[in-house]
Order: sequence, then structure tokens, then C-alpha cells
Amino acid sequence: MTDIHEFAGTVLDPTPMLLGEGPSFDPITNSLFWLNILGKELHELDHATGKKTVHALPFMASVVARIDEKRQLLASDEGLFIRDRATGDLFLHSDFEPGKPGNRSNDGRVHQSGALWISTMGKKAETGAGAIYHVAKGVVTKLFDDISISNAICFSPDGATGYYVDTKVNRLMSLPLDPTTGLPNGPATVLIDQAGQDGGMDGAICDADGHIWNARWGKGAVDRYSSTGTHLDRYQVPAKQATCPVFFGAKANRLAVTSACEGLDEATIKANPLYGATFDLGIEVNGVLDAAYKA
Repeated sequence: MTDIHEFAGTVLDPTPMLLGEGPSFDPITNSLFWLNILGKELHELDHATGKKTVHALPFMASVVARIDEKRQLLASDEGLFIRDRATGDLFLHSDFEPGKPGNRSNDGRVHQSGALWISTMGKKAETGAGAIYHVAKGVVTKLFDDISISNAICFSPDGATGYYVDTKVNRLMSLPLDPTTGLPNGPATVLIDQAGQDGGMDGAICDADGHIWNARWGKGAVDRYSSTGTHLDRYQVPAKQATCPVFFGAKANRLAVTSACEGLDEATIKANPLYGATFDLGIEVNGVLDAAYKA
């Protein structure tokens, strides 16, 4: 039986994101980063001081990952870019889906090997327009295509299992990986079948125990599943369109979640001022931080 937990956390940032996504904690700067995709912004929150910085971007970025003390990686509708932390300058690293201006990047995560899994989707969420790619030091390998809204890319703590979902289909897929490369070495199978259920399976992360934490778009919640697919807990958040969770803090023992107010009418947003905000769930978790991308 699934345990339901009312929201007992705090608001990390009340700024209403049109489409808040791709949160990542950077232990180098002790900061939480996330993207406002449609607003073309990179948001940075210093965990120790609470100082908030917003970096304007020239494109719609959806994923941010650390490389080293001087550089970050951004995935966008114009390709993968290396960002200079000090200046904000951007340098093209890989045009991973050339010739598709109608698409943009969506969900993604760095595997323990240092390779990036990055997904795409149509800017109007066209059916089957997207794909998922593996990028290692700029070398691009297509893994899956005919995906509408790719999400929930995450990896087991040993790097030997990968997960993803097409939110329009709502079936979380699981597949074996080579832990040294992050490339598949077997077929994908359905782990969690939520087809026809309310709310869409959105962004996800895996903790140190192999549990999968999944944001539930449309239900205002973060769900926790066992590695065998059992629904263990639902943690409610005061934003209907939860998008992606992230472990943060020096011990990766806290859990944050981004949200969105995309597609909601003005009256709904006015009545719910925390829609689009970024939250700390206020719970203790056994999390792990994503690896750095190896450029």
C-alpha cells in the first residue's frame, strides 16, 4: 500500500517558472541549478547563503551538468554547449540532433561513466518526434527514437540499469547497461505501467538504495518506487505540475523538486501562487549526486 505524505517542506525559491526543469546540485559551488526552459534562463541558488542568481540564455536549455571548476554543460534546442562559469560564455560541444529545428532538448542525466543521456521532443509535443541519445566526450549515439515526451532518465547506483519514460505512454522502462560506458547491453522492458492513469510520469532520480523518485506531472507529487516497481510513497507538493526531483546538499540527503505553470490560465496561477515554484520536500533521503560530464 502506498503511503501518502502531506507537504511538510519549504519553498526554496518562489519564482514561478513557466517550465522549471533539469535541477542539478553542484558540489563544486554548493549550489542548486535548474532551468526555466521556455523562459530561456539558468537559475542558481547558493545552498549556504540563499543567494539567488538568474543567468539569461540565448536558447531553451533543459539540462545543466558540472564538468569541472571552470565549466558546465548545457543541453538546449541548439545542441550541447560548454558554459564558462566565470564569464557565461557558451561554446558548442555537440550538435546532437542536427536538422530538426522543430525539436528541443528535454530530460537528461549524466551516467556514472561520465556520459550524458539526453532526450529530445517536439516543441509542440508532437507524437513520436523525439529521441534519446548517449553522448560520450561529444560522440553521439542514438539509443531510442519515436518518443513523444521523454522523461525519467536516471540510473541505478551501480550504473548497471537505466530508466526512461515516454510521458505520453506513461510506462517506465528499465534496461541493462554497461556500467563502464552507460550504453545499453540488453533490451528495454516495462518496469512500471501507468498507462491510462492520472498524471504523467516526469523527471526521476535514483537514490543510493536503488529507489526511484519520480515527479508526477498533474498530481502535485513526487512518488517513490522500489527497484522492482512497487509504489512505496507519494510526497505531495503545493504545485500541480511537479517536473523533476533532485538530491542536494553536501551529503545528498535532501530532496528538492521543480515545477511549472505552463498551460495554466491566469486565474489558476493567481489562485495558486506557488505553482511553478521550487521546493525542498523537507525529508531525509539517502541520495547520491550525479557524476560530472567528461568532456
